[in-house]
Amino acid sequence: MNKILHKPLIEQNLMLQLFISKKYRWHRHLILIGFSILVICYSPPDYTEPTETYNRIVTFFQIMLLSYSNMYFFVPRFLFKKKYISYGLFVFVGIFTLTFINKVSAYFFRPNLLPYEMDDINLLSYSFVILVLIIASAAVKLFQQWILDAQLINDLEQAKTSAELEQLKNQINPHFLFNMLNNANVLTKKDPDKASQVLMKLSDLLRYQLYDSAREQVFLTSDIHFLEDFLNLEKIRRDSFDFVISKEGNLNGVQIPPLLFISFVENAVKHNNDSEKASYVNLEFKNLNDELIFKCVNSKPILKAVKTNSGGLGLANIKRRLQLLFPDSHLLQIEESETTYSVILSIKL
Repeated sequence: MNKILHKPLIEQNLMLQLFISKKYRWHRHLILIGFSILVICYSPPDYTEPTETYNRIVTFFQIMLLSYSNMYFFVPRFLFKKKYISYGLFVFVGIFTLTFINKVSAYFFRPNLLPYEMDDINLLSYSFVILVLIIASAAVKLFQQWILDAQLINDLEQAKTSAELEQLKNQINPHFLFNMLNNANVLTKKDPDKASQVLMKLSDLLRYQLYDSAREQVFLTSDIHFLEDFLNLEKIRRDSFDFVISKEGNLNGVQIPPLLFISFVENAVKHNNDSEKASYVNLEFKNLNDELIFKCVNSKPILKAVKTNSGGLGLANIKRRLQLLFPDSHLLQIEESETTYSVILSIKL
C-alpha cells in the first residue's frame, strides 16, 4: 500500500481532507461556486446590459445544475454501479438539454448581441464545454471514492493485523489452558476415556485458533463447532454450567470471517460464573432470507462482579471490526435484564 494512503497521513494532508472530509463539505461547495462565478464574470461579454447579466445568471445555473446532478445523482447511481450505458445516456441527454436551453436563451437575447458577436451558437464548441464540465465533476467524485476506498482497505488490513495479534495474545488464554491440562491430568486417573476426550477437544480448539482461523473466510459450521468445543471444555471445568446451541435455516456453505463470535461467547462465559446457582450460555444461529442472525444469551450471577475497563474496550473493538467488515450490512443489539445479558447480531449475506 502506498504510504500516502495510510490513515494518519491522510488526516494530516489538508488537500486530501478538503476532498473527502465531511467537515470541509461547505468549503468544497463554496470553492465550486466561487470558481464558477469567477470564470463567468471574467469571460468576454456577448450582449449589451442588462441582457449580459441575465445571460450570465442563466449560464451559472446551468453549470450548477449540471455539476451537482452529475456528482450527487448520476455518478453514484450509474457510474459507481458500473452502469456505463445508462451514464452515457445521461451525458448525451445532458449535452442535448443544455444546448437546447442555450439555444432558447440565445433566441430571446439575440436582439441585444454586441456587434462583433456571431448571430448563432457554435454547437460543437458548446457541446465540448458541457462534456468537459461533466468529466470534471465526475472526476471529483471518482477521486473522492478512490481515496475513501483506499482508506477503508488500509483500515481493514490494520484491523486484520491487530486481530491476529490479539488472537495470539489473548485467545489462547494461559489460565484456561492450564486448567484444562490440570483437569485432564486428574481425569487420567479417574476416567481415562474422559481425559482423552478433553485432550482431543483441546487439540481441536488450539488447531482451529492457530491454523484454520488464519484464513480470510471460514465455514460457519466450522466456527460453530469451534464454539461448541470451547463451551464443552468450559462445562468440564465448571460443574454448574450448561449451554445450548440451536440452529435454524440452511447454514451449510455459509462463509464468515473467522472467530467472529468468540468474543461474545468469551464475555458471556467470563461474566456468568455464579457460585450460588447454575449458570448457562445459549447460542442461536439462523439463516433467514439471506440474513445471518446470531444470538448469545447468558445468565447473570446474583452477586455482580466488579466492572473493569477491559470489557468496554473489548466491545468497542468488536463494534469496530464489524463496522470494517460489514459497514452497511450489519446490526448489533445488546439487551440486558436483571437475570440475563443478550447480544443479537444480524448480518446480510
